[in-house]
Amino acid sequence: MSKTYNIGVEATMEVIGGKWKAIILCHLRNHTMRTSELRRAIPQITQKMLTQQLRELEADGIVDRHVYDQVPPKVEYCLTETGQSLNRILNQLCTWGEAAIDRRREAGEAIELIHRDEVL
Repeated sequence: MSKTYNIGVEATMEVIGGKWKAIILCHLRNHTMRTSELRRAIPQITQKMLTQQLRELEADGIVDRHVYDQVPPKVEYCLTETGQSLNRILNQLCTWGEAAIDRRREAGEAIELIHRDEVL
């Protein structure tokens, strides 16, 4: 079946859209992480949702899942080459979000940013 997009961002959002995918990808930008590390980095996400999002990103060729043959089981996730091609966009999203938080704080809103991104 053929798929039609009106503009390119539709194809992008089909892969990285939703509440959690861009956040997961931002955490994977600079290093490989285990599921437990991602859970600690994103405390609001449930284990079920994290697993689902990682599976979808893997199916779309954005994330690579590496299973080690050991006990206890060890699974790590990293960006594929295609996933790494999103780094510039992800960096810009982080920078924009930080500036938006700063503007809101300056306007008097009680808002906090726990981790300022180290954009490379």
